[in-house]
Amino acid sequence: MTRAELFAQIQKKSSFLCVGLDPDLAKIPAHLLSEPDPIFSFCKAIIEETADFAVAYKPNIAFFEALGAKGWETLKKVEELIPADIFTIADAKRGDIGNTSKLYAKAFFEQMNFDSVTVAPYMGADSVTPFLEFEDRWVILLALTSNAGSMDFQLIRDENGKPLYQSVLEKSKEWGSPENLMYVVGATRGELIGEVRKVAPAHFFLVPGVGAQGGSLAEVAKHGMNSHCGLLVNSSRGIIYASSGKDFARIARQEAVKLQAEMSVLLEQYL
Repeated sequence: MTRAELFAQIQKKSSFLCVGLDPDLAKIPAHLLSEPDPIFSFCKAIIEETADFAVAYKPNIAFFEALGAKGWETLKKVEELIPADIFTIADAKRGDIGNTSKLYAKAFFEQMNFDSVTVAPYMGADSVTPFLEFEDRWVILLALTSNAGSMDFQLIRDENGKPLYQSVLEKSKEWGSPENLMYVVGATRGELIGEVRKVAPAHFFLVPGVGAQGGSLAEVAKHGMNSHCGLLVNSSRGIIYASSGKDFARIARQEAVKLQAEMSVLLEQYL
């Protein structure tokens, strides 16, 4: 999917919602456990009820990998189920030497058909650029994450006072462009989103941390939105686990509607 196509979907749906698919057998509604493929049944119901309001889906690959070969089969079925006009993110957080990264890219872009994959930048250019060689596919690079341990490295300052995450942003802009490179920027660091936007004014940000993790959607939009929206705000637990009963999909839809309504107002305000 191209940047223009993604922005067109945002405009069409008045939404920049990304629904995170983190299907945990210990958390999905108990009545699904008797299904032949409980994880697929869960994801299918969530997708069917939220697709009208989501512009992206983000399966967290770990929840599928943990199930072995069957999990990979389920992941492929889930990816194929997502409507073609909705952006897909393989949340795999890969990053290795060049030839290995090339094979990771082939796995998610050729064996499956994801539009993007999350990538860790720590090993540098040769671990990231193989993912950027695929036309109309995206790297979503970890820049400023919302987990507690992010402070261990990302905010370390060099002798000039520049934090490490800014160096990552500046260097990685040499590898890709706003047409194929996005950044993960955590919503719980609202005060820093604006600083990231200064360094990467035209790029899209994938923003986790709104909802269950306490991030403010209004603050994210205030500091992070650009002329093409530039935001994919992810909600996982706040939508998919809003109910543990047989009504889980209907309640997930209600939560998606709430977020989309708020996003619609913010789009009108800032675009």
